[in-house]
Amino acid sequence: MRAIALLILLALPAQAQDAARSARIAAADLGRAAETLRVAEGASARLRALTAVVRAQEAGLAALRDGLRQAATREDALSADLAAREVEIGRLVAALQAMEHAPVPLLLLHPSGAVGTARASMTLEGLAPQMEVQAAALRADLDVLRRLRTLETAAADALGGGVVAVQAARAALSEAVAERTDLPAPMGADDAQIAALVSLADTLTAFANGLGGLPPGPDDDLVLPLPAPAAGTVLRSFGDRDAAGISRPGLVLTVAPESQIAAPAAGTIRHAGPLLDYKNVIVLEPRPGTLMVFAGLAEVYHPAGTIVEAGASLGRVGGRLPGPVDFLRQTVTGGGASPPETLYIEVREDGSPVDPAEYFATDQGRSRGEQE
Repeated sequence: MRAIALLILLALPAQAQDAARSARIAAADLGRAAETLRVAEGASARLRALTAVVRAQEAGLAALRDGLRQAATREDALSADLAAREVEIGRLVAALQAMEHAPVPLLLLHPSGAVGTARASMTLEGLAPQMEVQAAALRADLDVLRRLRTLETAAADALGGGVVAVQAARAALSEAVAERTDLPAPMGADDAQIAALVSLADTLTAFANGLGGLPPGPDDDLVLPLPAPAAGTVLRSFGDRDAAGISRPGLVLTVAPESQIAAPAAGTIRHAGPLLDYKNVIVLEPRPGTLMVFAGLAEVYHPAGTIVEAGASLGRVGGRLPGPVDFLRQTVTGGGASPPETLYIEVREDGSPVDPAEYFATDQGRSRGEQE
């Protein structure tokens, strides 16, 4: 459990501010760190400058991650709205075309005759341009979002590579200082490296400006209660002791073998893979400062860094469902069903554990949303 807590603390965003402001702060910090690195003299000064660069880049990555999640969620909503608008426009156009080609006797069947039909046609013709304008505005919003996501992806790749390079340089410098060996060449002596850092700062600034121009969307807060990641029964509640007498800051669900684990909300996967004796663990970040841990999976479907929609399959638990023959035999003989699997769920807000029952609709207690 200590390992999970450490993993969560490392995964928390550097700042719980909005992504655009965080990106601007990171860009300013990165620019200052690059200038400090350029003029740094001596091992200690260079080490401090490298550390500042790494911190600024990590803050930039956190801002990009949050912004990418916001953009993806907004794009999904806009895409659905645009699809609905296009269906309505298509129906209007079809109705107008049908009226244009309808024979005169058929038009007279309208309760108000041909005059009523003409008025209905004029109403439809007046609605169509308005809906076209709305659809065009939605398409423009989608175009802004797609351009922003392209910029974010490019910036994330660049920042990720920069972090690796600077961390390697910092490690080499620290080792040289500790062992009193020859110091590596000053990074500031390479104008190309300094220019790359300045370029990253410019990219972050452009990202922040683009994020600030996002079309308004719904409140980013979670609507509680969220659906549980899998159907099951609470075996142990928050703080209950297990068979070994250990109290854990989460709850344990018993679920059917091979159950699919679904994302309760849209978010970013911060970790996906094995962790000690917890089998596979997924850490989902649905919003800055909130992390959801799902442990005990036999298989995970997405790597860390993936942005998933609400309801997306994250992985599955182990076990084996009975085949047709075994199922019929159990039904006829009254034998027991396949033993259930367990799923451990933990929720943390700003690094502190909270009762998952406040977030999810389970078979016990009331969620935070139901209490309000």
